[in-house]
Amino acid sequence: GGEDFIEVYCKANLQVCEARDTKGLYAKARQGIIPQFTGISSPYEVPNAPELTVETGTESLEFCVNQVVGYLEAKGIIIAE
Repeated sequence: GGEDFIEVYCKANLQVCEARDTKGLYAKARQGIIPQFTGISSPYEVPNAPELTVETGTESLEFCVNQVVGYLEAKGIIIAE
């Protein structure tokens, strides 16, 4: 059921995603080596109604992790220590 799934939108613009791409997949997509690559040759669709949006493109890793953990604690999915 729906309670078994939490949609978390890790929001970052294309430039940030490309800069973080350690495997070079975006570069290969731009060269045409990888067809239908989301955000390059295939459209990216922002989630309609994510339960949580995490601004990974502008916030620190620590802040983003704390945001996710806080959400899970508030929902009773994990227990705060």
